[in-house]
Amino acid sequence: MTKIKHGKVLVFDSGMGGLTVAREIQALAPDLAVDYAADSGFFPYGDKSDADLRARLPEIAARLAEAAQPDVFVIACNTASTLALDEVRAVLDIPVVGTVPAIKPAAALTRTGTIGLLATPGTVRRAYTAKLIEDFAQDVRVILHGSVDLVRMAEETASGGAVALDAFRAAQAPLFEADGGDEIDTIVLACTHFPLIRGELAATVPHAVTFIDSGEAIARQTFRVLPENLPTERTGGKVWLSSDPSDQARLVEVSRRFGFMDVHALSA
Repeated sequence: MTKIKHGKVLVFDSGMGGLTVAREIQALAPDLAVDYAADSGFFPYGDKSDADLRARLPEIAARLAEAAQPDVFVIACNTASTLALDEVRAVLDIPVVGTVPAIKPAAALTRTGTIGLLATPGTVRRAYTAKLIEDFAQDVRVILHGSVDLVRMAEETASGGAVALDAFRAAQAPLFEADGGDEIDTIVLACTHFPLIRGELAATVPHAVTFIDSGEAIARQTFRVLPENLPTERTGGKVWLSSDPSDQARLVEVSRRFGFMDVHALSA
């Protein structure tokens, strides 16, 4: 049984993918107040340059922390975490939890010795990802594929839009078409958007695989670093956007489906 803690957590992503992480935190610790934030004005992160993201992330994190006043800041984005986790920690005086690809548990889970990593192009090319593979998957073949299209398809699907199954099949096909791809038995969903379309991905793989993501592990780490004896009267349920909410109807709608009803624009 999880120990009861109080306090407020702010879960942050570029779009709606981090809502999957917020859901895991709420499931683990329902007594916590949880707010959500999306850098909607700079979405998606997966096709932005490293330089632009390094300049953007500490600044937007500081503004969000000032507005929301959380006790823990969760970067629910692999792209942002693998690039600028240290830079965000440097500007905040509260615990910051990042998101990294679940390569270690996938390497332990595989029985064929071949795993796939489905991510954004930014996460695929990141030195942080290469170091995770070096540290935890030296004895495993890791096939990587980055797709920005899947991020957009996840947002479309989550908001009730129609995306053809063939599009999901095509988006993940490079994993299985690569050398050794027919031996993949475990796929790391290394983007927090991708659990939103787990069902569609599972329905369009050429053979049975196990999908694994970092959501539950992030929730546990968030709970671990949350300070003790915080006020019990904190309330959550807010959504903070970095662009005009009237231009983000889809994001607002999906956020509300996840229980985040009170929408705010981050002031300039």
